[in-house]
Amino acid sequence: MMNSVKTYTLFTDHDVYLFKEGRHYKLYGKFGAHSAEKEGVKGVYFSVWAPNAKKVSVIGNFNNWNHKDHILFPRWDESGIWEGFIEGLTWGTLYKYAIETPRGEILEKSDPYALSWEQNIQAASLVSTTWYEWDDQEWMDSRWKRNRLEAPISVYELHLGSWVREEDQPQRFLNYRDIAKKLVPYIKEMGFTHVEFMPVMEYPYEPSWGYQITGFYAATSRFGSPQDLMFLIDELHNNEIGVILDWVPSHFPGDANGLHRFDGSYLYEHEDPRKGFHPDWKSHIFNYGRNEVKSFLISNAMFWLDRYHADGLRVDAVTSMLHLDYSRNEGEWEPNIYGTNVNLEAKTFLQEFNTAVYKEFGNNIITIAEESSDFPMLTKPVHDGGVGFGMKWMMGWMHDTLDYFKEDFVNRKFHHHKLTFASMYMYNENYMMPLSHDEVVHGKASLIYKMKGDEWQKFANLRTLYVYMYTHPGAKLLFMGDEFGQTGEWNFTRSLDWHLLKYPVHQGMQEMVKDLNHLYRSETAFYENQFDKHGFEWIEADDLENSVYVYLRKGKKKEDVLMVILNLAPKVLDYKIGIPAGSHWKVILNSDDEKYSGSGVRPEILDETYEEWRNYSKTMTVKLPPLAGIILRQKKDKKYKLHRIKHKR
Repeated sequence: MMNSVKTYTLFTDHDVYLFKEGRHYKLYGKFGAHSAEKEGVKGVYFSVWAPNAKKVSVIGNFNNWNHKDHILFPRWDESGIWEGFIEGLTWGTLYKYAIETPRGEILEKSDPYALSWEQNIQAASLVSTTWYEWDDQEWMDSRWKRNRLEAPISVYELHLGSWVREEDQPQRFLNYRDIAKKLVPYIKEMGFTHVEFMPVMEYPYEPSWGYQITGFYAATSRFGSPQDLMFLIDELHNNEIGVILDWVPSHFPGDANGLHRFDGSYLYEHEDPRKGFHPDWKSHIFNYGRNEVKSFLISNAMFWLDRYHADGLRVDAVTSMLHLDYSRNEGEWEPNIYGTNVNLEAKTFLQEFNTAVYKEFGNNIITIAEESSDFPMLTKPVHDGGVGFGMKWMMGWMHDTLDYFKEDFVNRKFHHHKLTFASMYMYNENYMMPLSHDEVVHGKASLIYKMKGDEWQKFANLRTLYVYMYTHPGAKLLFMGDEFGQTGEWNFTRSLDWHLLKYPVHQGMQEMVKDLNHLYRSETAFYENQFDKHGFEWIEADDLENSVYVYLRKGKKKEDVLMVILNLAPKVLDYKIGIPAGSHWKVILNSDDEKYSGSGVRPEILDETYEEWRNYSKTMTVKLPPLAGIILRQKKDKKYKLHRIKHKR
């Protein structure tokens, strides 16, 4: 092998111009390691951005990691790009960049654009490819129907390393392909419309769960190759299941081979720790005011949507991005030019990101903000001054709901409006309702053990909470294990406690979540207007003494109406409700059903009269099971209406 680097480039002058302007959104086709051919000889082209480097060389298993041999060429255009061609290299070659700083340091850095990384202390990059023969064209052509706001969206959030493991080898990760064999039929049976993978990008530290990313363009090799992950996504798509990926453009760890001080300077992050260092996560915050960094990040979003056919990105830690004072005391942050705490550069970056991906992919994809403050107009269009996300996590709903269900039954009347408060703001944004991994770790207890009461009451409470969640306006997200009442907190080092399904109460919980998913998908009243104020109406919101809630969900057709009744007290009630004249109702789901391990109290419509009640001209009395949610479908029937009127006379 010749021990030299030859001149070569994939960059045009226009590429460099866009990169420097912060508007090159396909950098993964230029930077990194790419198979190439020069003068009839095959090899690999390398390119890296290191504007403050004195020298950059490629080191690897092909040259004994010697930084003196394969030195890249700096471009003439002051772009800070180093590049060159090394003949004879092929896929699987291990490499890093040896970057000599102006102070004479030699930094060994993995490739920010590498498609694969090693799983060891060295954590070298691999010359790799994202070539894959996809078989999901039918899904890709029609997925806009599944990802639009008027579609049912029920997301199963999971951590690939701990969803399931082999019983006889619990310490070993399953390959993406092995996961596919188990996950695809499970999601299909359970009725979830989408899965959301916690970060699949390469990360070195297992306890970070993937949120401390070093290889932003690399599918983590702990579960296999890029093609193995593509196979998993392909299989999900072929079974009409969408795929959302967690994406972390907020920060990165300070690992020696990562982005921190990449060329000896603060290249990707702010030098000022008030903007560039995250005190909670001990990580480094991207400099959103630097155009080349914006190109890097938006290209990264495009990469996962393009090369991996992702249907959406859930953007992590948006609150920390948008607020200069996030988790900082007075004096630890600097206001913006208007004297407020909004990170204007981060807001502009997120607007540009949303504009770019929706321009490229249209309504085929979804972007979702994990944001816990009341930052305005997150899901409004950028041209109207919004940030441009498709959806936002409804964190307020999550916290209020869990706080309510922790309360003693006798105290619930004092907290009654925690369950009605969301209706004050639920149409301000397009909300996704999450019960996520964050709620079942770090001593917070599993969902089932957040519930009040004895064992039966805990399970009854959680079943009713799920009825409330699935019938409330907004998309849904449920973390793995919650669907069957996992009792232990989530532990990323081992599999979920699937053995619990031998117990009827856990089987019943799983069965009810399955039925709720399928009901949510089949009843248009639950999703057609989930982001429209015409889709929801309170019938009873103020019955503090009985802890009962009654509301309607409405589809686009006038007759498409469902009623939801929640009895959040541990007693059977005969309960009077006002209903529209001419309507009658049929119970279609009861969370207290014996098949869900409920007590088996059957909800019955005991009486109907033409008596005015709470602005309705007709009433019905319903027998309500204890600690239960029931769903009723409205039936319009002229004969029924005439019969009832005649009977009254």
